[in-house]
This record gives sequence, C-alpha cells and structure tokens, in this order.
Amino acid sequence: MAATDDTTPSTVKVRPSGRTLAVLGVIAVVVFALDQLAKRAVLESLSEGERVPFLGEFLQLHLVFNPGAAFSLLSGTTWVFAIIASLVVVVIIVFARRIRSIAWATVFGLLLGGTTGNLYDRLFRDPGFGVGHVVDFLQLWAFPAIFNLADVAICCAAGLFILLSLRGIGFDGSKAAKAEPETTASDS
Repeated sequence: MAATDDTTPSTVKVRPSGRTLAVLGVIAVVVFALDQLAKRAVLESLSEGERVPFLGEFLQLHLVFNPGAAFSLLSGTTWVFAIIASLVVVVIIVFARRIRSIAWATVFGLLLGGTTGNLYDRLFRDPGFGVGHVVDFLQLWAFPAIFNLADVAICCAAGLFILLSLRGIGFDGSKAAKAEPETTASDS
C-alpha cells in the first residue's frame, strides 16, 4: 500500500494574502466614498434634468435618477438589481481570500466599490428600500448613457478583467504557460 501525500492541491489550505486583501479593501472603500461624495455634491448643486458643462461639451453634469439598469432598461425591476448586486458583493468578499495578485485585487476592489456604490442607492434612496433610484450625473458627448463614478469603476474593472484574462494572468499572479506543440514519432 502506497503512502498518501497530504499536500495534494485539494487538501492544501492557503492563507489569504493580507497585502492583496488590503489593496482590494482600500480600493473598494475609496471608490465607494468618492462615488457617494460626488453624488452628494451633485444632489446639493443641481436639480433633476439640469445640465452643466464640466469639460465644455465633452463632459457635462446632468442629474438623473435611474430606476433600472444601464440606459434605464428594465426600470420596473429595480429590486432584482438590488438582489443581484447584493449577491455580487457577497461573492467578491468570499472569493477575495483566493486572490494573490495585486492586479486581480484591483479588479475586484473596483468592482466591489462600484457595486456597493450603486447598491447603496438602490437600498437607501427614494422611492424606498430595495427600489431606490441610482443617482447618475456624468454625460459624455455623443454617448447615449448618463452614468456615475461607481459605473466608471465597474467598467474599469471589466476592462482590466479582460486584459488580465487575455494575458493569461492567474489570480495568484502567475502567467499561464503556453502549450507546447505535441511531437509525434514522425516528427523526430
């Protein structure tokens, strides 16, 4: 009978990286805070529908209250987005312990901060708990949607996610090895 190795990948317990958890947490808190501070400033200085040039016509402040998803789609299902966002937050928090890469910690920090920024609006803004409208206020020239800083963070996270995935960077920071072409007896 052969001895078993207790260090197989399925039995090895890996401790979470304090550094990557700290990066993820700090980025999430900063994104959430900036998003909420910007929303507060806009709510105090603009009325709904008002447009103010910020960077000329290229970027304007335009206050709207979004009851749905991007482009105000599915506005009657705000509570569904609140549930989905809550699940995303929980999954990120549970999954965070597996991340060993600062780049991936950045992705999930941006996603967590942006998701909690919009989730906060859905939970605590009018018209009520779970159906609150998200405060959107940024409008780019020739871009059909009005968005907020939480949305910017989520889009940056998606872009970085795609970049890291295309480069083959794992959650531990290692780069995936390229597959060697198989050689056959006739090749030698």
